[in-house]
Amino acid sequence: MTGVGTTLRLLHDGERDLEQDLLAAAARHRTDHEFHHVALDVARWSREHAARLADAGRDHGLDLSGPRADPSPGALAALREKASEALGRRPETGLLLLHDLSDLHLAAARNSLHWEMLAQAAQATRDERLLALVTDCHPQTLRQLRWTNTMIKVLAPQLLTSV
Repeated sequence: MTGVGTTLRLLHDGERDLEQDLLAAAARHRTDHEFHHVALDVARWSREHAARLADAGRDHGLDLSGPRADPSPGALAALREKASEALGRRPETGLLLLHDLSDLHLAAARNSLHWEMLAQAAQATRDERLLALVTDCHPQTLRQLRWTNTMIKVLAPQLLTSV
């Protein structure tokens, strides 16, 4: 497998993981409506990125699976939802949200680095299709990063000084 192929696989897996992490965090913080709905929206971007990366993988001889199916809300998801409702806006919930945002930020940063590496490889090899993919998707990953960073900046002062 080539370096481009390895990076495509890592990024595909990273986008799938980020989607699942965003969906899980949205379920955990269902009572924080702003976070919940934005997390669902940006999870959709990662799902679309993974599908497009799977298509690009075929051009590079890779068989990357498509996007993950929407997770069915099992017993664990229902339990998370009830726990989220019961906790409401207690300080412990805020610290959990801050922890989730940190993890999401780091995952998005890792994906952003992989997008940047693919962009450099696409330019070096004059791979117009790969460059177009990066040009379309990387800005959304950067927006995911900015969103998590902004949320951390807004929440951290109050949460970290109140407990």
